[in-house]
Amino acid sequence: THPEWMVGPPNRGLTPQRNQYVLDMARPEVVDHLATRMSRLISAAHIDYIKWDMNPNITEAYSAALDDGRQGEFFHRYIMGVYALYDRLTHEHPDVLFESCASGGGRFDLGMMYYAPQAWLSDDTDAVERALIQYATSYGYPQSTMGAHVSAVPNHETGRVTPLSTRGDVAFFGDLGYELDISTASAQDLSEMRRQISFYVSHRDVFQRGVLTRLVSPYEGDGNLMAWQVASHDGNTVIVECLRILSRPNPPTCRIRPRGLDCEALYAVSLFDSAAKRADSSSGTYYGDELMNLGILMPQAVDPASGRRDGDFTSRLVLIERCRGDADPDS
Repeated sequence: THPEWMVGPPNRGLTPQRNQYVLDMARPEVVDHLATRMSRLISAAHIDYIKWDMNPNITEAYSAALDDGRQGEFFHRYIMGVYALYDRLTHEHPDVLFESCASGGGRFDLGMMYYAPQAWLSDDTDAVERALIQYATSYGYPQSTMGAHVSAVPNHETGRVTPLSTRGDVAFFGDLGYELDISTASAQDLSEMRRQISFYVSHRDVFQRGVLTRLVSPYEGDGNLMAWQVASHDGNTVIVECLRILSRPNPPTCRIRPRGLDCEALYAVSLFDSAAKRADSSSGTYYGDELMNLGILMPQAVDPASGRRDGDFTSRLVLIERCRGDADPDS
């Protein structure tokens, strides 16, 4: 009905993707049309969450609403139209959570965060890849903005098979979700997912809004180890993750040193294991200076049934909690 609403110059062939064309968001009438139709749909279907992808590339950047001499304004006016649409929808439907899509970083920006406070970092949901993606993203954005999901294995992008515990540990450091067919999951996996969800819900505020500290960068050295931590703002709860990508024979002792603890305070240390099969030699109570200087030993896990050691792509999640008697009386 409105061919002029498509992005692209008139009287020339356009480049569709998935048999789709891009609507010209630089045109106010396009924004009005979409706002009306989408608002009606949200109300009618009682929608409270929208994952908003914008995947097609704009290969013929041209708006029929602009004179030829003003086509240099196109991309600016286009994104201002996107913001205008978001602004109307978020004001009309304040209880809807909008999640944007990064598409390799193309729309993961602070302007979009104002309207869609959560973003999908990448369709690459492999746990090892995601650990690196989330680690790098953390330099610009907080954990609460990162949609982080446990997905099925073999992973659809890499073909890699990673333990469910590792997939969960990585996804904890963002907005945890699951994207897999739970109707085909084993009873053991379902039980493990329940333990993951329970742990995450109990510590959601620390994971999403806590102070993030990077301990070991996967972008340095041989890149085989990554570790980081989140801490509550009062410092009473710290959660450390250590990811070892490849297993090696006779590996050196791995000690991870948390940061920001009170040297004279006593902390209870425990290993969270959603798979419930790892030996926990690090549990106990330690002073903050012990933990920060001597570190926490990351044990090699052994399956008690088979005696088999951990293989590749293994993660450890350590919970450090300040003992009540040493807690800050002002906290």
